[in-house]
Amino acid sequence: MASLSASFSASSNNTTRFSVQINPTRSSSSPVRLICSASAHNQVSTNESSCCLKGLKTFTCGVLAVWAVTAASPVIAANQRLPPLSTDPDRCERAFTGNTIGQANGVYDKPIDLRFCDYTNEKTKMKGKSLAAALMSGAKFDGADMSEVVMSKAFAAGASFKGTNFTNAVLDRVNFEKADLQGAIFKNTVLSGSTFDNANLKDAVFEDTIIGYIDLQKLCNNTTISPDGRAELGCR
Repeated sequence: MASLSASFSASSNNTTRFSVQINPTRSSSSPVRLICSASAHNQVSTNESSCCLKGLKTFTCGVLAVWAVTAASPVIAANQRLPPLSTDPDRCERAFTGNTIGQANGVYDKPIDLRFCDYTNEKTKMKGKSLAAALMSGAKFDGADMSEVVMSKAFAAGASFKGTNFTNAVLDRVNFEKADLQGAIFKNTVLSGSTFDNANLKDAVFEDTIIGYIDLQKLCNNTTISPDGRAELGCR
């Protein structure tokens, strides 16, 4: 039975090299070496010493391609997902004007970066605004009146919405991961496609909430929802 050895090496240009050497049992046969290289951008190249190892080449380089992508730094992945914080000194004021096009699909004429802004107890300036695809992580909306807002595809992970009024709002496909929504009011609110992973929903109100069956099942898995909230949602 032939033996196989493998080794990894990395260079300063973020390229990873994976070498496999097969050592036949017969002393008369020379070792066969297969080399693949890949970068974090999933660019794979091969250099094989024998054309008869096409199957092994495919398997080896396939494994390497997967490894190169999954081993990428999580910090880099996060930076690719979210743009750098806007340097516009008036960026927090954009919540009071919103954007104007493509509300349903999260398309906007100008990006809205509200990250780390503070709108605590804002009662008038955000009502009915379109905040499609807004970046809201780390922002505070505690006690704010956000009734009738449109937040399609907004990114609100880690934001605070304690006691926020979302009555008649459209919050479809919003990421509320780890957001604090304690006491938030979702009365007649559209929540289709929105995610609430590890969010705090204690004492949140879900009266006449509009949500699909699959999304409802996921939402009901949140253990912070009060018994009254679960009854309003129809959780089983």
